[in-house]
Amino acid sequence: MPWDKEKTASLLREMQELVPGELRLMEVCGTHTMSIAEAGIKSMLPKEVKLLSGPGCPVCVTPPQVIDAVLELSMEKDVIVTSYGDMLRVPGSKAGDSLLRRKALGAKVETVYSPVDAVEIALNSPGKQVVFLGVGFETTAPGTAAAVLTAQEKGAKNFSLWSMLKMVEPALRTLIAMDGFNVDGFLCPGHVATIIGADGFAFLPKDYSLPAVIAGFEPEDILLAVYRLVKQLHEKQPRLENKYTRAVSQSGNRLAQRILAQSFEPRFDVWRGLGGIEASGLGLREELKAFDAERRFQIRYASAEPPTACRCGEVITGRLSPERCPMFGKACTPEDPVGPCMVSSEGACAAAWKYAEII
Repeated sequence: MPWDKEKTASLLREMQELVPGELRLMEVCGTHTMSIAEAGIKSMLPKEVKLLSGPGCPVCVTPPQVIDAVLELSMEKDVIVTSYGDMLRVPGSKAGDSLLRRKALGAKVETVYSPVDAVEIALNSPGKQVVFLGVGFETTAPGTAAAVLTAQEKGAKNFSLWSMLKMVEPALRTLIAMDGFNVDGFLCPGHVATIIGADGFAFLPKDYSLPAVIAGFEPEDILLAVYRLVKQLHEKQPRLENKYTRAVSQSGNRLAQRILAQSFEPRFDVWRGLGGIEASGLGLREELKAFDAERRFQIRYASAEPPTACRCGEVITGRLSPERCPMFGKACTPEDPVGPCMVSSEGACAAAWKYAEII
């Protein structure tokens, strides 16, 4: 989408006039984080308006003890671990130890572009156990559910899902309840909203009197959403606004919602930076437990801490900017990442590094 420079300049001027003081606004989606960095949006905003990254990067919120357990499973004989590319580079509690490293040591690890690809690998590898690492939020969960249902239909008994899928609302509620929470409004994730609907974020103004705007991913989409948040704060009238109507309806994608309800049920889950949260994860329903990798391999999680100087958990909860992490750009770079925020294509640290000159 080409920039409308006159419209943008007018909007920024009006925003400056409306700013009631220092404002801290959080973008929840990792794609928003990357788009904001790429377009240099932070440098355009009034100096009083600060944008913070939230827990919207699926790889980033996956805790180190889960990665450690994945690394251990990857070394099992006749097991093929499959997932998206970002997951293969995420280190566990030991810096430098990742699925890519384990692959170099002989583990069978495959990158896939869709969970259905993992089902096909299972059908073509009858002597192997194929595990798909399902990471993501409500956006990717329906596709993951469809893959499990496909495996059931095609009789791929050697396929299993390790569900690391999470839901956004419980995480935001936990974040808001944290000591020291200091966010004035939320830029809500357009991708998640396409599934759960605009109504899925109504709890922010209703329960917490926090402004919320659902936004698309073009620079002008994001600037408009920030403007609307500032305007709400100026007027002291917090509400939910859907500024991504070309993709997001009020009630969301009913078919995707039915597939999710058919395949998953909420469960307790652990988030990096937020800790354990009730009913925040998605586990397979009992009738699909035969495809549950955690049950099939009797996965146990040991206590694990991230590398001591890695502060990814603070970055994804808006308590620290990437540049303030003592490892950023020194011990931790995209070529040699210490934490997942530098690994993921949606990570706040990766965005800050890649677009450092225009942030």
